[in-house]
Amino acid sequence: MGQVHSPRFLGRAGWLSLIGREPETYSVSAICGEVRDLLQQAYPSVWVSGEINRIRESRRGHLYFELIEKGDADEIVGKLEAVAWSTDYRQIRTLLAQSHQELAEGQQIRCRGKIDFYAPFGRLQFVVHEVDPVFTLGLLARRRQDTLAALAAAGLLQRNRALTLAPVPLRLGLITSEGSAAYHDFLSSLRESGYGFEVLFVHASVQGRDAEREVESALRLLQRADVECLALVRGGGSRSDLAVFDSRRIAEAIARAPVPVLTGLGHEIDQSIADMMAHTALKTPTKVAEFLVERVAASQRRVAELSGALGQISLAVLRQGRESLGRAERGLIVARYRVKSAQSALQQLMTRLPSASRLYVRHYRRRLGELRRGLAVASSLHVRRGRQQPGHLAERIAARSHGRLLELATRLEGWERLCIQLAPQRTLERGFSITRDSKGRALRDPGRVRCGERIISQLASGSLTSRVEKT
Repeated sequence: MGQVHSPRFLGRAGWLSLIGREPETYSVSAICGEVRDLLQQAYPSVWVSGEINRIRESRRGHLYFELIEKGDADEIVGKLEAVAWSTDYRQIRTLLAQSHQELAEGQQIRCRGKIDFYAPFGRLQFVVHEVDPVFTLGLLARRRQDTLAALAAAGLLQRNRALTLAPVPLRLGLITSEGSAAYHDFLSSLRESGYGFEVLFVHASVQGRDAEREVESALRLLQRADVECLALVRGGGSRSDLAVFDSRRIAEAIARAPVPVLTGLGHEIDQSIADMMAHTALKTPTKVAEFLVERVAASQRRVAELSGALGQISLAVLRQGRESLGRAERGLIVARYRVKSAQSALQQLMTRLPSASRLYVRHYRRRLGELRRGLAVASSLHVRRGRQQPGHLAERIAARSHGRLLELATRLEGWERLCIQLAPQRTLERGFSITRDSKGRALRDPGRVRCGERIISQLASGSLTSRVEKT
């Protein structure tokens, strides 16, 4: 058996000096020490990024966790044990708190440290000295922008907000961690209001690795329940704790909920994507409960106001009805009196009717006789006038005919005088003549006759025959 050496690190020269000698046998602590020294020399300070897994804090204030990397199928393709000793861990917490962050399960971080090999456990671990707060915030911001863009492209940003919240929302669905401060604050505020709220509760982790899956599952479960709205609440926390509510799965579940979703996630500064997708976003669970209580109270006040107004209207209508009834009763009394008067008058008429009928009959018989006598006289006069009328008509026709004949004779004499004045003979007597060609046609144009042609000129007392010498 070879010689056992105490722990030491052998460089390249050391290994070469052993060539040709019997192989050395190392103790476990020796080889572990050399591995540790080799790793510390190779990686004295290095930055590593990964996802926090299986995080736990010891009673001495040390923080133990795993840094893992996942592949496309969400499987772990790399894992590194990590530790932040209490002194470094306090400094890291203080630095992260300035940007409202803290280390949490499932969080992506970038940290600086060194590789160490812990011999008692034979375990390789990464000792963390520093965490980059900007890396996590930038990663969360990029994921947030990508999620919002995807939700906008799917048309989901305003979907839940477009729903109508019931005026008296008494049947509620509640999603939060059972027994948490948010759970008790929300239910206590509802209970103290005195209204009959009915709450269907579904437990869901609101931070940690299972939060996204459980919150989405609770939202989908309550969508099938007979509730008027859903309340998703949790207490305050760091930005890292609240990052789960920037999840696309939770945002889509809120957007597709068939009833309004109210959120109270403990934000004091930032607004999560879940808040942006919800119908109404409030700061805390208590604010959500107070909002619901105030909505029910407002409806109650409105009902009281309407009841008061309805009472006043009813009293006014009743008063008007009584007045109308009084007028109707008085009108009925008058109508009864008039009916009695009419009955008395009718009785009198019925008593007087026989004698009055006889008087009317005698009166109309006498009147009929008078009309008959008058008709006989008028008929005889009409006959005489009819006999005399043809003679009168003949006289009138003769008189009118004589006058018409005189008028026509006068016109005829005037036309006769006019014809005499316009006769051709009278024109010839004034010295004019009418020249005709050999055929007896009156000449108006010299060009119609030729030289040597005979023409005849008619004068008042005779005619002259001439021969044309020049035209």
